[in-house]
Amino acid sequence: MVKSYWIVAVFSYFLGSIPFGYVLVLLFRKQDIRTTGSGNIGATNVARSGAKGLAALTLLLDAGKGALSVWLATLFPVDQAINGIAGEISHGPAWNGIPEILATAAVFAIVGHLFPFWLVFKGGKGVATALGAFAIIAPKAVLVCFVVFAVVVAVSRYISLGSILSAAIFPPAAYWLYPELRSFPVSAVLSLAAMLIIVKHHANIRRLAAGTESKFGKPKPPIDVERDA
Repeated sequence: MVKSYWIVAVFSYFLGSIPFGYVLVLLFRKQDIRTTGSGNIGATNVARSGAKGLAALTLLLDAGKGALSVWLATLFPVDQAINGIAGEISHGPAWNGIPEILATAAVFAIVGHLFPFWLVFKGGKGVATALGAFAIIAPKAVLVCFVVFAVVVAVSRYISLGSILSAAIFPPAAYWLYPELRSFPVSAVLSLAAMLIIVKHHANIRRLAAGTESKFGKPKPPIDVERDA
C-alpha cells in the first residue's frame, strides 16, 4: 500500500510541475514570464504581460493538470479489502480509490506547481492547480470557495486576498460537506495543501498589510521592487 502512495505522489508531482505559463509565453511571445510583473508563472501574471488569451489557457492547463492528477489516481488499483468506505464514497464524487490516495495526488500536484524542478524549484502559487485537483475530490467545497473568492474580489478588488481566503476555507468546507473526508490523514493533507498556497502568497500578505497590493483592474508597474514568485 505504501508503494501505491509513492507512485501516485511522484507521478502527480511531475505532472503538476509542468510550467504551462512559462512555456506558453516563451513559445508564443519569446519572453520569460519570470522577468515580467511579479515574476510569477501563473495566469494572473501572464495576463499582466498583456497576453490575455495565453493567461486563459494557462489557467485552464494549470487547473487541468491538478484535475488530471487526481482523476488518474481514481484509476489506480486499490485493494477493496483496504477500502473500507467504498460504500460511503459512492455517495460523493465518482471515486474509485481511497480518499488518502486522492488527497496525496492533489497535494503533490500542487507541490509540483509550487516547486517545479524544471525551473529550479521556483514556481507559481498553486491556486489554479489546487482548484482543478480539489474539484475532483470535493466539488461542493470548491464551489463554496469560489463564492468566497468572488465576493472578496468584488468587494476588495484584491485577487490575492480572495485566493488566500479561499485556500484557508477549503479544508473546513471539505470536512463539513464530505463525511468520507473526515479522517485525520485526509484533513492533514488538505490543510497542508492550503497552508502551502497561503505561504506562497507571503509577499502579497506583506503588501496587503502595508496597503501597497495592486488591485484588480488597475495596471501594475512593469517591474516589482520585490518578486513574489
